[in-house]
Amino acid sequence: MQRSPLDPTEGHLVQELVNVLRTLPDVDAQVVSEEVQQYSDAGYDVRIDVKVAERPLTMFVAVKKTVYPRDVHQALWRLKPLKRQDDTHNNIVLVAAASLSPGAKELLRAEGLGYFDSGGSLCVQAAGAYIFIDKPPPKAQVSAMRSLFTGRRAQAIHALLIRREHWLGVKELAGIAHVSPATASEVLTELEKFEWVEVRGQGPNKERHLRDPRALLDAWAAQVVAARAPAMRRYFVPGLKADALVDRMVQAFEAGNVSYAVSHEAAAQRYAPYLSSVAQVRCRVMDAPETNHALADLGARTVSEGANLVLIDLRSPEDLMFRERVGHVWLASPIHVYLDLLKGEGRAKEMAEHLRKEKIGC
Repeated sequence: MQRSPLDPTEGHLVQELVNVLRTLPDVDAQVVSEEVQQYSDAGYDVRIDVKVAERPLTMFVAVKKTVYPRDVHQALWRLKPLKRQDDTHNNIVLVAAASLSPGAKELLRAEGLGYFDSGGSLCVQAAGAYIFIDKPPPKAQVSAMRSLFTGRRAQAIHALLIRREHWLGVKELAGIAHVSPATASEVLTELEKFEWVEVRGQGPNKERHLRDPRALLDAWAAQVVAARAPAMRRYFVPGLKADALVDRMVQAFEAGNVSYAVSHEAAAQRYAPYLSSVAQVRCRVMDAPETNHALADLGARTVSEGANLVLIDLRSPEDLMFRERVGHVWLASPIHVYLDLLKGEGRAKEMAEHLRKEKIGC
């Protein structure tokens, strides 16, 4: 089957690869233009002749737009036969893409293949030659990953993590997460690319099961750590320690019909005790007139330091999804508490890992 010629973006990516190779000590590279492949079953798109310390190597480059682990699995049977070795020559097989997911890079390295992305990351594996350059991912990849863990999509991921033992269809996931079927389908499709879910059935009966909840939660955690801290309002309520403050706050909020969820250390301590004491109460809450009235009834005053009550302003009521009633107090879901703690100070990160081990379990 005849393949389409490289488009300008793909051609630019190949040239960038050559330029990066040429910047390395004792390395030269040249595209063999007459051997740009015309047939898709050849397994590669471009051949590059490389010299490393005067040693000739042949690099076969498969050019892609975006590469996830499932794409690597699909391409391996065509790529690996190109990596022939003998006593005098060594073939390098490399995947060049605008964007490669971390899992795709890891899989390519494990298979002895190389990669290059538009962010400048490069891995070349050959007998007697190993090149590894690790650069931040391209901005487009960062933006796409960030969008997967925000807004409605984050709700769907949250639901998947909570129901990780179950097989879920699109409509079922949409109902649990309070999102549209289109959003649920988009999220599931993205997770398939990372091989974080497994699939059974077809069409309307198609279902997915979360096969790697740890990797999914790790990816969400990485996005939370890298993101800007949420808006917070700091208050001091005199005469009350943390436990008594939670009780008074709950009374004021429920009397004022305020939806809330205690988070951070105060919530983690109730889910999975870890610290001897908690000095501050942090709570997820909507910034609304009812909240301000309840704060006035509580006697809370705004402070810039020394706060014992901190409110995390939420964008929508859905940010309180999956909260749990423990005793008489609404706590944020264990997953939300874990993610909130990752942005905390002091021993918050230790407490986050303890909560993940004891309560979340993945």
